[in-house]
Amino acid sequence: MKKVKLGPETYVYPKPAFLVGSKVDNNPNFMAAAWSGIVNSEPPMISVSIRPQRYTLKGIEQNGTFSVNVPSESQMVETDYCGIYSGHREDKNQVCGFTVFYGKLKTAPLIEEFPINIECKVVHEQKLGTHIMFIGQIEEIHASEDVLTNGLPDVRKIKPIIYTTGVERVYYGLGSNLGPAHRVGMQLKESEK
Repeated sequence: MKKVKLGPETYVYPKPAFLVGSKVDNNPNFMAAAWSGIVNSEPPMISVSIRPQRYTLKGIEQNGTFSVNVPSESQMVETDYCGIYSGHREDKNQVCGFTVFYGKLKTAPLIEEFPINIECKVVHEQKLGTHIMFIGQIEEIHASEDVLTNGLPDVRKIKPIIYTTGVERVYYGLGSNLGPAHRVGMQLKESEK
């Protein structure tokens, strides 16, 4: 198959659509972020990369904490809105109808309506270029009861949003189950016999 060079770009998929929360001057604020992901298991850590001019960054630097709120497909409009408008100019919580709550950290605002909420304490900060990457140690995860199966998060019930760039800038939901992780690859070993 012939390859075409595209240059250094951010065409990696999927990109999660999260709302990162921080308490800015004692007010909760949320911004949409797709540059994010798990970076460590023990202790559990997650990264978020934010442009320096973002209002949410001010709250992260003030408190040393942030939240990652995982929206469901039904919350796509609110998620997109929080990526379009700045909390510096308006109260996005009021416009979106968010019920804000606080957990263990007290300074990382969480959105009650979202199925998964992650409280994080900043353990590393790295200036990268256009973004500042924060590594947050996950202090607690809050999950809505209705997205759990046998006490664990069920991605089919969460219905997370995927953000895409490239040909189109759109949101997608998850596709079909392709096969069991950590088992389907064993087929290659079995075919050697």
